[in-house]
Amino acid sequence: MRANRAYELIVTRGASFDHIEVVDIAEGEVALFWDTLPRQTGRMARALRTDLAQLDDREFIEKWNRYQ
Repeated sequence: MRANRAYELIVTRGASFDHIEVVDIAEGEVALFWDTLPRQTGRMARALRTDLAQLDDREFIEKWNRYQ
């Protein structure tokens, strides 16, 4: 199954830092989470969206889990 069918990307902007969450749609649980600086958030969110569209769900988690 494609990762974008299994996970939802949520980006929350804050005053001094932002939050990026990857949520498991079936379980409603956070699978991956990062606090990022505002200048990093856009680049990281774009990379996550690209991988969500291209990778299957297991490949996606394996790839991004190492950056958590």
